Amino acid sequence: MFRETSYIRRAAFATALFLCCSAATRAQSVFDAYAPLFTTPRHYVCQRTAAPLNIDGQATESSWQKAAWTQDFTDIEGDKQPAPALRTRVKMLWDDNNLYVYAELQEPQIWANLQKRDTVIFYDNDFEIFIDPDNDAHQYFEYEVNARNTLFDLFLPMPYRNGGKALISWDAKGIRTAVHHQGTMNNPKDKDIQWSVEMAIPFEAMRFWSQNKPHDSTWWRINFSRVEWDTDVKDGKYVKRTDATTHKPLKEHNWVWSPQGIIDMHAPERWGYLLFSSATAGAKEKDFQLPFGEDTKKYLWLLYYKQRDYRKLHGSYATSLKDLGMPEKVTDTNGNEYTLSLQAIATQFTARLQYRTRYWSITQEGRPYFTNDYE
Repeated sequence: MFRETSYIRRAAFATALFLCCSAATRAQSVFDAYAPLFTTPRHYVCQRTAAPLNIDGQATESSWQKAAWTQDFTDIEGDKQPAPALRTRVKMLWDDNNLYVYAELQEPQIWANLQKRDTVIFYDNDFEIFIDPDNDAHQYFEYEVNARNTLFDLFLPMPYRNGGKALISWDAKGIRTAVHHQGTMNNPKDKDIQWSVEMAIPFEAMRFWSQNKPHDSTWWRINFSRVEWDTDVKDGKYVKRTDATTHKPLKEHNWVWSPQGIIDMHAPERWGYLLFSSATAGAKEKDFQLPFGEDTKKYLWLLYYKQRDYRKLHGSYATSLKDLGMPEKVTDTNGNEYTLSLQAIATQFTARLQYRTRYWSITQEGRPYFTNDYE
């Protein structure tokens, strides 16, 4: 699902204001103008299923009963918008071959029309999964399903903001999906309770070249989205509610597990963290901790956002950290000091965040990478 947002334009204006009033803003956090993009992503520890799962949309097996729920979904923009009117939550499990996802979507009016695979499913109410196995904000997977169990699976080599084009012809080989209704679909005469989705997504369908399957302590980026349309009943059928002036459908609601901060699911750096655990479902886990340097990478993402906005304003990228109001030294929560550097010309840039012999880099393509032998 993708819908344009005006937030980046507002952030660009804020950047211009920052650059014009640097003296007044030095006392502020460098993240202030982009605060919605730097809330802490949610996390989930995914435990192993103790026995095979029957994909029927109901999740009645013992492992499912023991698996923890995620937090309830929130608006895609987070606390900026009201909490969703309907509850959505997810559980996950895994084994040697599959990632299992189960979602419950409270819904008093279950409806769905689209029946052909690889149709753009969010034109119906739907449930969506976004997965980036290597946390590089590129080469990620999307799965959408409606209450008819119609699947839309696609691969994106890079986000739309970087010129990416979805490969709709890609199919997740071996994927199994099922839905279950507590109610009746497409029947406005009664009030429904919820519909649920269960998926088994093969790891083999999300591997490239020599990439390994997940193991204990592997972590991915993942997020979930629910698209919900306001509807009315006309001639005994659900129809999307329209604007009284334009007569076009009202904008859909976008509810997510981990808030994006912008109305765009295709910002993978904003997705939640999924940690694979070798413990079986229901076992007590240690406290979740981010991998070393992950939190500090936010400075690279901030520089990336600022560079994009700077180019929109000036026609070229900034060639110094000072032009962007960025510091040369930053410190993580453990007191470790990092050095931030920038190399740039009008159309390209590379930013580096160095700690001893380790460094993280990002370019205008928005794809961070890690090196452990800085030269």
